[in-house]
Amino acid sequence: MDNTAPVCRAKHINHVAIVVKDAAETLRFYQETFGVSQAEIEEIADQGVLASLVAIGGTNLELIQPVRTDTGVARFLESRGEALHHVCFEVENLQGTLDSLKSSGTRLIDDSPREGLAGMIAFIHPRSTRGVLVELVDKDTVKS
Repeated sequence: MDNTAPVCRAKHINHVAIVVKDAAETLRFYQETFGVSQAEIEEIADQGVLASLVAIGGTNLELIQPVRTDTGVARFLESRGEALHHVCFEVENLQGTLDSLKSSGTRLIDDSPREGLAGMIAFIHPRSTRGVLVELVDKDTVKS
């Protein structure tokens, strides 16, 4: 058994995100179909999306709707349609985790944390994660 510490220790899955055409309509579908609770839809202006975190048991489902055509989320929706977008792992010490990942040769989208719906976030490039967009969140870091 290998006793080497991981470069990035995930505490748990914080959320799974789905890109949608209409966040309000999709939220209603999940409420009516799966009985999920009411959730707020917020605009994240710097990312060009409307987003909602829907609690389901011990994790969340994030619905993201592009509101501008010049974003990665809009390009994703245009090319792939409504689909799973990313998985988000909760970590501690996000900046330290990013530094360790970068030192290990992992390709990052974000070199430093930025404000997101779930807390301070950063993304790992899919080329380093076998094709899956991975978001990291540190809920204990205070938003600015």
